[in-house]
Amino acid sequence: MRGCLRLPALLLDIVIFSASVLAQTAENSHLKPLDEEYRKLDGLVTILRERNKQQFAIDLTRGVDEERFIEIGGIEQWVTIRGQDRDNPVLLFLHGGPGDVTNPWTFALFAPWEKAFTVVQWDQRGAGRTLEKTGPAVAPTMTLERMVQDGVELAEYLRKRLGKDKIILVGHSFGSILGVLMVRARPGLFYAYVGTGQVGDNKRNYSVAYDALLKKARNTGNAQALRDLRRVGPPPYPSGEGYGIQRRWANAFEGADQFLFGTIGLALVAPGNSVQDMNDSVAGQQLSAERLVSQTKSLGPKELGLDFAVPMFVFQGVEDFTTPRELARLYLASIHAPRKGFVEIKGGGHFAVFMKSDVFLNELVRRVRPLAVGH
Repeated sequence: MRGCLRLPALLLDIVIFSASVLAQTAENSHLKPLDEEYRKLDGLVTILRERNKQQFAIDLTRGVDEERFIEIGGIEQWVTIRGQDRDNPVLLFLHGGPGDVTNPWTFALFAPWEKAFTVVQWDQRGAGRTLEKTGPAVAPTMTLERMVQDGVELAEYLRKRLGKDKIILVGHSFGSILGVLMVRARPGLFYAYVGTGQVGDNKRNYSVAYDALLKKARNTGNAQALRDLRRVGPPPYPSGEGYGIQRRWANAFEGADQFLFGTIGLALVAPGNSVQDMNDSVAGQQLSAERLVSQTKSLGPKELGLDFAVPMFVFQGVEDFTTPRELARLYLASIHAPRKGFVEIKGGGHFAVFMKSDVFLNELVRRVRPLAVGH
């Protein structure tokens, strides 16, 4: 997992310290109040945040490093803009989930991207710091239509703010739904679209994923996975248990468990972050799931769109058991676009954009960046 090589270096200090704190607390709980141990941990986290701020600082004589609330769709929404050279193409990254903001933990993973692109991240309506700013009263406005329009408004803002004719759009998982709908609605704003963890047919998604998980369990001789999957049977499920079993084994077979836990550590030591940001992330995922999952269940290829006026790419992990590779491939094959490209990321699953971020970046630079350079 080359894209995760930074994780151990960044987290080693905090993991070792946390373990020692927990051990000492358990051994000496009768001697010291727990609050004192948490204060020690908070002190180390503060030091690590400052270290990372310095390590990942951008030279503003040529680059850009901005973070602020911007009025989008009638509410204040959180946006970050980072890049080492203002002349580089602008890349807007749409996080998945729904509501699973990536701003709190991608400072290290996306740092190499910032050499080739000005990378923009956005806490979508009802997620992360945007939710903290607005509160849950924003819930009734959380519709796909409204959020697509939010994304279009943000793209227009970025063009003006950064002096670009168009931008590049990258959408992950739920963000891939927003992404295709955004480029379909306003193609003139975008040089190209790249989907990863691409949703190709939500009507069939869980069924195809279930079959792929069963096959993987058989091929690897994983008896526990076979028992769990056969017990809940194929979807649709009457409760959340079946979907939870699918997610559990999808993450396990993709090798994503360690990565997902690692994002918690990265969020703790990210420059400018706080525990409040982590709580907001959890709250945003809960609210977004309640409001948006039901709106995406019936989305098939026709609803997502079949005719596009911009180059369309899909960079998909070979072993994606969440948004299956074969559905993403079929969807791309079914659309009309001036240019198309399907890239398989070997050793990658649903989170290939993060777990294989170096491979993903190489493909972006080779296939997509030239479409924006010189304009």
